[in-house]
Amino acid sequence: MQGCNNFNNLFVNSFILIMVDKMVVISMTDWQAVLLQFARSYSFFAPVQFNGSMDYELIDEENTGDIIYNHPKPSTSVKTFFLPVKENVTADIRYQKPTLIMGVPSCDLAALGILDEMYLNRDYTDIYYKNRRKNSILIGYDCNSTVENCHCTSYGINPFPENNFDILLVRLDENVFLQPGSEKGIAMVKELENHVKVVEASENEIQHISEKRKKIADSLTQKNKKLPGYELSGRLINESGSEIWKSYASTCVSCGACATICPTCTCFLLIDRPGFEKVRQLDACQYPGFERVAAGEDPLEELPVRFMNRYQCKYVWKPVKFKSIACTGCGRCIDTCIGKISKNELLEELASEEKA
Repeated sequence: MQGCNNFNNLFVNSFILIMVDKMVVISMTDWQAVLLQFARSYSFFAPVQFNGSMDYELIDEENTGDIIYNHPKPSTSVKTFFLPVKENVTADIRYQKPTLIMGVPSCDLAALGILDEMYLNRDYTDIYYKNRRKNSILIGYDCNSTVENCHCTSYGINPFPENNFDILLVRLDENVFLQPGSEKGIAMVKELENHVKVVEASENEIQHISEKRKKIADSLTQKNKKLPGYELSGRLINESGSEIWKSYASTCVSCGACATICPTCTCFLLIDRPGFEKVRQLDACQYPGFERVAAGEDPLEELPVRFMNRYQCKYVWKPVKFKSIACTGCGRCIDTCIGKISKNELLEELASEEKA
């Protein structure tokens, strides 16, 4: 494959005659050559296994063989690429090398819906978020398996990308299947056709992928059959008494891991620095003092109230303001909780109490 200019030019709008829903196939041997070109052309991130966990790593020409395919949920959500934990928001926006993020699961792509509503589709557009979104290509993965706390189907999200991706990727045996989902994705697939053999997927291959998807979706639905849906969860939380929140909050240590790891939580502080600089830093509603005001009043001072507040934010208040849902069923908040608190167990308990 030749140079990187053609790939960098994918960010220039062009009219290309190719169907958005067309799925194509590339051999794994040719795909390895594509990955080497990605490593030269982009700041390229993809999931890699390390010390028992999988997370995004910067990919170079040496570690393309370490990439994990179609396994659910990197430890870090894709949110971090667009909303860093800490950044100077008074600094000049400078040109950065385009970013390619491969291996984004459906739950994280769905989470971009509400982030885009917050930072792009309101009266005020966040120029830093907008620049990063514009300067990135997202390659979404089908999840060909599940892990313990996955529950995307409970909230109407399938374990395969359906929106907010530029390209969808499925690896089966020694072939890679690609489906463009945006102008950038269409342009990338078209460019690949100039360098490697790209053929259209057969009906049998597409059927095999569809059957695999259905199997995973059905298994998730069955596993989480006691978990109430998104709207019902909101009603149950709104009508709940205080005792269940005291019970589940009893092991909470207010570390904020649940909020900071979440792909849709975006609360932040603005910190003043000398020279009229402002630094945006990720904040979490589970931290003590999150709502403390100058006079010392703190409506969330009591831990059970603070604990319940996060659930109300996700299931009760955000549905009033946004079209996109504020929980996409990734289960990271359960995975990371030091107090071993399961959001799903809490919601299932609320649902069982209503039936009793």
